[in-house]
Amino acid sequence: MKRKDLIRHLVKEGCVLVREGGKYSIFLNPANKKEIPVTRHNEIADFSVKKICKDLGIKLPQ
Repeated sequence: MKRKDLIRHLVKEGCVLVREGGKYSIFLNPANKKEIPVTRHNEIADFSVKKICKDLGIKLPQ
């Protein structure tokens, strides 16, 4: 999945960008206070997308 598509999905689900780290962007789900780093690669593997969504407590992108 393209990174920009994942970011668009995270924002649509209510997650917010907290800060930019060295190699990662840190996103927060304010509903459950979960934080997770999202790598800055252009392509993100499907298993990583599933883990990010699961850890944030949001549904998977279509």
